[in-house]
Order: sequence, then structure tokens, then C-alpha cells
Amino acid sequence: MGAAYFYHLTRRPLEETLPVLLERARGAGWRVIVRGQTPRRMDWLDEKLWLLGEDSFLPHGLSGGPHDADQPVLLTTGPGNPNRAACLMSVDGADVTPEEVTALERICVLFDGNDADALDKARGQWRALTKAGCAAQYWSEESGRWEKRAET
Repeated sequence: MGAAYFYHLTRRPLEETLPVLLERARGAGWRVIVRGQTPRRMDWLDEKLWLLGEDSFLPHGLSGGPHDADQPVLLTTGPGNPNRAACLMSVDGADVTPEEVTALERICVLFDGNDADALDKARGQWRALTKAGCAAQYWSEESGRWEKRAET
């Protein structure tokens, strides 16, 4: 059984935090799904991940291509697990289910701490997942480094 990790972004934006978490997940040997809300936002993330820098390369792809099953990191707006991922990263309030928490090694919910709607959505996700019996951790970067602030 996996766990849901909630990442409250207050100092660094998504485009800086996501690559770090993706590298850690890949370092654990996991394939990853990054689930967002809109195709336009996923296109934006795709561009950001390709432009990480000369010393960094993070292989990934947008869903809907002929090689979705082969992607180590797949950006999508849909449900399912076409690349047999062990980790799902939810961005921009994309839904996750208790069944996904149970089936996968890790669920990461990244949310913008400067956006009231994003905070409300993340709080609702926390309540729904913990009420369903899922293990969860809340991480904050408010102090300047990531610290675990709560765990169920």
C-alpha cells in the first residue's frame, strides 16, 4: 500500500519543484505519471521539462503518442496508468483516488500555497484520502527547506 505526499509550494514554483521530485522518483526506479487538469498546462510543463538545462535531461512525453507505454514520465490529463507507473504526481488540482494510493508506491499532490482555490482543493483531497484510510504526509517549504509537518 502506498501513501499520498502533499507538497505545499510557497517558495518555489511548480516548474522548479516538479523536476526535483521527478528525479527522485526516477532515482527510486519508478515510472511516473504527471496528471494535470488541462492539455494546455501539460504542454507548458512539457516545454519546461525539456528546457531544464544543458546538464540535465529528464526523459518524458505527453500522453496520446504511440509510445505512451514506454515513457518513464508521462504527462497526461486523463485517468489510467498507460506507462505502468509506480508514482502519480497530481498538479493543478488533478484528482487522485484512494484506489490509486493503494495501488501505487506513491502519490504526490503538488499545490500552490499562494492560491486559495488550490489550498481548498488540496485540503479536500487530504480529507477524502485520509477518511478512506490512506496514509498521507504533508510537506511544507515555508522555512526554506522541505519539512514534514503532518502524517496520518
